[in-house]
Amino acid sequence: MTIITSIKATEVIVPAKPGSLNSDTVLDKDTEFAKKFMTGESWTSFADQPKWIIEITLANGLTGIGETYRSASKTLIFEAMQEFTGKDVLKLNWRRLPVNDQRIYEAFESAVLDLIGKLLHVPVYQILGGGYREWIDCMGWTGRRTPEDAARKAFDAMQKGHKVFKFKCSDEDPVRLWTDEIRKKCGDGIKILLDPNQRWNDVETTLGLMEGVDKDIMLGLEDPILHADVAGFKYLKEHLNMPIYRHISLPYTQDIRDMIAFVRADAADGYNFNGSAYNCVLLAEIAHLEGKPCWRGSEVDLGISETMGLHIAAASINCTIPSDIFGELVRTDDLIEKPIKFLNGAAQVPQGDGLGISLDLAAIEKYTTNQTLKTTL
Repeated sequence: MTIITSIKATEVIVPAKPGSLNSDTVLDKDTEFAKKFMTGESWTSFADQPKWIIEITLANGLTGIGETYRSASKTLIFEAMQEFTGKDVLKLNWRRLPVNDQRIYEAFESAVLDLIGKLLHVPVYQILGGGYREWIDCMGWTGRRTPEDAARKAFDAMQKGHKVFKFKCSDEDPVRLWTDEIRKKCGDGIKILLDPNQRWNDVETTLGLMEGVDKDIMLGLEDPILHADVAGFKYLKEHLNMPIYRHISLPYTQDIRDMIAFVRADAADGYNFNGSAYNCVLLAEIAHLEGKPCWRGSEVDLGISETMGLHIAAASINCTIPSDIFGELVRTDDLIEKPIKFLNGAAQVPQGDGLGISLDLAAIEKYTTNQTLKTTL
């Protein structure tokens, strides 16, 4: 009864809400950056890139669901579907599933763990070792903004109870003016995290851009410079007088060992982790042994991936920094029947069996590109 008898993959495109990304007057023309992060012609096109919704069904009729990262390979998805079909879900190695590509791994992992949770009648976080918390603090989030827009977005997030607001930025952005305007509008009500995605490139540029920034309003900087510059991260950590965070994103780096150099050099104050569930819990344990906190990262995803992120955050002992679970602020739909519950800037971890959510089939129908894949036993 626990044999996988069929798998279905449905391609969807769920666009961003109007005004949820950059200010209208802030144009992102960095095509190399867009190419690196698979966002389309520009960074603000990321929500227009397709995702695939995975449904794995057992002989007993139970179905588990998952969601790929954007721009996942149709060919690799179908190969993985063929690999899983006919397997006994209880006899798989849940920590090392037979999927090599990290852009699709989590979708199959999510569906498998959703099934295991339903079979055992426990939430997914219990399968990951158990939960440390039932509510996950989450950041507010947006793209590049004018100073006035930055203050408005931070204020709106503060009104909803968020403790931290995260901005994407490049070396063209007047971040000091951002923080000045946010301080005027929000006072001490919210902290700011700036995430250039390595686009500040080097220590000298970072120091110049941060000159005059109100340090008291800052939660810190995430990935200001190139990841390979471990010594640069360490220098900023020791001289900038604010926390420096490193994003370990397995769907991009595809190598969990990227963290080791930072641990050895004591080059970061904490970490942002996204990737497969067991690997992220492992990374969190490593950071905990180092005495550093972490948070759950994302690619501004839909409801399935964000719910999986909540279970991972719940099972990560040191996930105490607000997490990147904010798709509902950006996407026009989450594709799940009951949206993630937010209260005072925190998201509730579902307590039902498996992921504790179900697909909104009407929304899937609305946003599908009419590309589907199917395998049957």
